[in-house]
Amino acid sequence: MSSNYYEAADLKKFGSIGEFQKPMADKFFDWYGEVFKDSALTAKEKSLIALAVSHAVQCPYCIDAYSSDAYEKGYSEAQMMEAVHVAAAIRGGASMVHGVQMMNKVKEIQM
Repeated sequence: MSSNYYEAADLKKFGSIGEFQKPMADKFFDWYGEVFKDSALTAKEKSLIALAVSHAVQCPYCIDAYSSDAYEKGYSEAQMMEAVHVAAAIRGGASMVHGVQMMNKVKEIQM
């Protein structure tokens, strides 16, 4: 058994995810490939977005992949960290705005 839940080497196995369900994996990879092509946003811009989202969803494999990808596409360390801060701010804000639900519930209980 591994000493880590996430193994860096597993990222290289991503392409084999279709081993148990090839038709669905093929559809996913076709779609995934299309998403990251230049279109209304450049592939470079999408890489930085992917890096930020990777942190928001806390996927270590995605963080690994898109840290490399964004850096290789020319983003600076400062730009990449700023994207991480944007993700953190959105994630934190999402938690805070749900505080309204708590406030509504407490006010309901107090009635």
